[in-house]
Amino acid sequence: MRTAKIERNTKETQITLSLALEGGDISVGTGAGFLDHMLELLAVHSGFGLQIKCKGDTEVDFHHTTEDVGIALGLVLKEALGDKRGIARFADKVVPMDETAALVALDIGGRPFLNFDCGGELSRGKIGSFDAELVEEFLRAFANNAGLNIYVKLLSAGNMHHEAEAIFKALAQCLRMAVAVVSDKIPSSKGVL
Repeated sequence: MRTAKIERNTKETQITLSLALEGGDISVGTGAGFLDHMLELLAVHSGFGLQIKCKGDTEVDFHHTTEDVGIALGLVLKEALGDKRGIARFADKVVPMDETAALVALDIGGRPFLNFDCGGELSRGKIGSFDAELVEEFLRAFANNAGLNIYVKLLSAGNMHHEAEAIFKALAQCLRMAVAVVSDKIPSSKGVL
């Protein structure tokens, strides 16, 4: 079973995170309610088992918690995938959420990059007490540490909660498809990822 666990401690956050790509229990507690909601959606719609405990400096804001959880999740995904033998590697998905829709395309190729084409309020508004711009910060930290190329495009704008939810659900579906084992070969003409 493809699993990984990390304990990551800094002056800003203390994180314990475990990931099981073939499924398992889901338990998320970061101290940032909206982030917890998005991470639970990610786990449910990817089919992953995910357990996260984070104590962060949320009295400052949710930035360090969000970014550091993205870092930790990226590191455990990379570890759980090992040499990536047999994975599908690529995926794309469009997910609607009421009046909004998001497109996510993903490559687990080891070349980290985030293209976040969402503009509008997601770059400057608030979702409750959560700074909406942290959606992009989370995705960048996750992509950089997992070695993912993630393309995100908001196809239809609307309520920011719905926008973020569509993005996380689309990402989850892409992860489910891209980590699926479909052969016994390394999915690269180079022979290594």
